[in-house]
Amino acid sequence: MLAATACGGNNTPNAAPTDHTLHLSFLQDPGQPPDPDVFYAAQGLLLTTNTYEGLLQFAPGTDKVQLQPLLATSWTASPDNRVFTFQLRQGVTFHDGTPFTAAAVKASFDRRLAVNQGPAYMVSEVDSVTTQGDFGVTITLKSPNSAFLDYLASPYGPRMMSPTGLAANAGTDNDQTYLTTHDLGTGPYTLTDARVGAHYGLAAYPGYWGNKPYFTTVDLPVITDTSAQQLQFDNGGLAAIMHDLPSSAVASYIGNTKYSNYSLPSMMSDYLYLNPHHGLFADQAARQATQQAIDVAQLVQQAFSGRGKVAPQIYPPNMIGPEFAQQQIPHDTAALTKLAATLPADKKSITIGYDSSNPDNLLVGNLIQAQLATVGITATVQGYPTAQIYSWIGTDAAQAPDMLALAGWPDAPSPYTWGHISFDPDGGLNYFGCAAPDVTAALNTGKASGADRAFSDAAEKASATGCWLNMVDIDDFMVAQPWLKGVAESHIVSEPNTLRLASLSVG
Repeated sequence: MLAATACGGNNTPNAAPTDHTLHLSFLQDPGQPPDPDVFYAAQGLLLTTNTYEGLLQFAPGTDKVQLQPLLATSWTASPDNRVFTFQLRQGVTFHDGTPFTAAAVKASFDRRLAVNQGPAYMVSEVDSVTTQGDFGVTITLKSPNSAFLDYLASPYGPRMMSPTGLAANAGTDNDQTYLTTHDLGTGPYTLTDARVGAHYGLAAYPGYWGNKPYFTTVDLPVITDTSAQQLQFDNGGLAAIMHDLPSSAVASYIGNTKYSNYSLPSMMSDYLYLNPHHGLFADQAARQATQQAIDVAQLVQQAFSGRGKVAPQIYPPNMIGPEFAQQQIPHDTAALTKLAATLPADKKSITIGYDSSNPDNLLVGNLIQAQLATVGITATVQGYPTAQIYSWIGTDAAQAPDMLALAGWPDAPSPYTWGHISFDPDGGLNYFGCAAPDVTAALNTGKASGADRAFSDAAEKASATGCWLNMVDIDDFMVAQPWLKGVAESHIVSEPNTLRLASLSVG
């Protein structure tokens, strides 16, 4: 069931709005245009989720990964996970007023491939798209993929776009310029403002096929200072804060009965990556000994209290049954203490990196630094910009730190998706290029069959490398004014830091 806590009271100083405008914010600029074939980040998912729709979605208000109809009303998959047939919803229009039909499926897939940004891999294995009239479509893959339906429902998955609009605004870059300030979706909201670094805005689409949103306007300024963001919320200027609250703020809101707070189920985890390409961690036994020496329970208590727990599995939470992919790494400093005593001085000094935009992992790095000092390892904690962290992918990671503490979540809920992008050297988020052929082989078996046992086998082999440690399973913590209703019900386990805004109201 939904893991949510709401604390409210009658002594709130802030009244509900009467103008049907929802005031939210971004702490960081989305950094990418709200174009679902380009956007591949965290901040800004709120824009693409509420302006565009795919064929499928995941059920809101639960920690279970349950496929639901969206622009497809029903679907079937062949036994070998290669041929997928969909019946499409009738009476839907794009924001340019044109009707949604089966022709949009191929046009949208083709556009994603033409743009060829990060999310393109989700349709790269499509062999053909065949229509059956206006409201039936069959998608055939080049090879079996049990994760394909998850791709279609993913927050980063292929969204349906108006073929007419795509043709009219293609320009020389497949509509990328146009879609920095416009949208071509079918969602409950349209994009009305996109000023990079300053402000974004949404307006309810009057022709939306589903339930009409209560909030007709959504105001989204970029507020780059955490304290300023919290001050605006405390004074009633923001309806909610849905992301990036530091641990100190989380603790203060949990204990404040003037506001509602929610610790919602997610697929977010805080991982520790160990660099196998230089220094102490070139040795597998040293990596394993270091993982054992880290007191993860202390990290949870001091950095994620009220919104996290020690991760029991190597995969992110809510992805695979609890009996699979168990992460059994006991806390024991003996092996690293013994090893450290034999090391030359240059091997006893390491760097712990973290994403400089994440204050939680600065604290995690400092805590690990203190823990390692007790066994004879000297660590320096250093922040790196997100772009620099991504630059290590596909290199020999010589310029990367020895360790990296980083929060993340999967593109799609299938274990194959996370396993491939994280554990395979060509997957996209294997920051230090740790490779293990038996992991890749197990993942490929699971990709075709969808069998949890194969994914569990892959995870156990990945854990044995010592390259990856899932430290903390993190809840999606949000704080809201007590009059904002529907927060938990509009949250989807696979979509962090965002809500389905059409389900929110005032009460």
